[in-house]
Amino acid sequence: MREKLLSYGRQSIDEDDIRAVVETLRSDWLTTGPKVNEFEEAFAAWVGARYALSFSSGTAALHGAAFAAGIGSGDEAITSPLTFAATANCILYQGGTPVFADVRNDTLNIDTELVAKSISSRTKVILPVDYAGHPADLEAIDEIAERHGLVVIEDACHALGADYRGRRVGSISHMTVFSFHPVKHITTGEGGMVTTNNSRFADTLRKFRNHGISSEARDRQAKGQWHYEMVLLGFNYRLSDIGCALGLSQLAKLELNLARRREIAQHYLDAFREMAEIRVPVVLNEAVPAWHLYPVRLELCSLSADRSQIFQALRAENIGVNVHYIPVHMHSYYEQRFGCKRGEFPVAEAAYERLISLPLFHAMTDCDVEDVIGAVEKVIAAYAK
Repeated sequence: MREKLLSYGRQSIDEDDIRAVVETLRSDWLTTGPKVNEFEEAFAAWVGARYALSFSSGTAALHGAAFAAGIGSGDEAITSPLTFAATANCILYQGGTPVFADVRNDTLNIDTELVAKSISSRTKVILPVDYAGHPADLEAIDEIAERHGLVVIEDACHALGADYRGRRVGSISHMTVFSFHPVKHITTGEGGMVTTNNSRFADTLRKFRNHGISSEARDRQAKGQWHYEMVLLGFNYRLSDIGCALGLSQLAKLELNLARRREIAQHYLDAFREMAEIRVPVVLNEAVPAWHLYPVRLELCSLSADRSQIFQALRAENIGVNVHYIPVHMHSYYEQRFGCKRGEFPVAEAAYERLISLPLFHAMTDCDVEDVIGAVEKVIAAYAK
C-alpha cells in the first residue's frame, strides 16, 4: 500500500513551535524560568483545574502523584492491568503494592464493580486509566473513593481533551496525570503534568519535582536571596523552559489536533463497523474520547490467522500498526515478584490477544487514512474464513 512506513503515532512540529523554542534558547532561562509558570497556568485553565504542575515525563508525573497521595510501604493501589507499565510502576516506586482489577469488555477501562471488590484495609489509592483516550467510569470511581476515604489518581496520559459528562478530563479527579510524549496530543519532547484542585497536593507536587526544596531558584534570584531548604525527599523531575515553550505553542493547536483525531476516528468507524472480522472501539454516551489510540480487536473466529500474522501482514503493507498493551501482570518482572499468573484477568488477556492499534495522529493526511483503510481491507480479505 505504501513505499514508506506510516508510524502509529508521531509529533507534529511547525515554524511557530520552532520560533518559540528558539526564543527561549536566546533568553536568560532555560529551566525553571517564566515559561514553566506560563505553561502550567495555561494548561490548568484549558482543562479547568485550579493547579497544574509540570514534570519531566508522564512517568515522573505519575510518581509525583503517588507520592502526594501518600502511598508508602504496605499500602495498596488498585489499577488496570491493560496499560503501560509506568502506571503500576509508580506505585512500586513508593513501596506500595499494585492490585489489578480486570477491565470492562466494552471500553477496556477498569471495571468499577471489580474495583469495589478489591478494596482492603490497605487500599490507599484508585488509579484508573483512560484507555486509548476514552475516560474511565469516573463518577463510579469517585463514589467508591469517597465511601472509603481513598485518593483517585487518574492516568489520563491518553486523554488530554476528552470530556466526561460535560466536564474536561483533568478537572474531575483528585489528581490527573498527562503525558507530552511525541505521540500524544501535544508534545514537549518528553514531559508530563499533574492537575489538581487540592492546594496541599499542588504544594507537595511542586516540592517533590524539585528535590524536595521549598523554593524555586528564580524566585530566590528575584528576591536577592540564597537560602533554601529541603523539606522532603524529592527528585529532579523538572520540565525545562525549553520544553514549556514548546508546550505553550503546542497547546494553542490542541483544539485543531483533537478535531483532526476525531475526524480520523470517524473515518475508521465508517470503514470498519460493518466488517465482521473487526471490532471497533466502543464509545459510551457520557464520554467524548480524545483518541490517542485507535485500537481494534480482531474477531479471530472469523479469521484464518492469529493477531501476529495479521500484524505482520499490515507491517508488510508499510502500515505501522502497534499493540497496546501487554498486560502489566504478564511482564516477567511482575510474574516473578508478585506471582502474577495468566488467567487472573481474563478480559484484559483476551483483549490483548486480539488488539491492534491502527495509525492515528493529527498530522495524518487523507491519503494516509485511506492507505490504512485499504491495507486493513486487503489483509482482512486475505485471511477471512
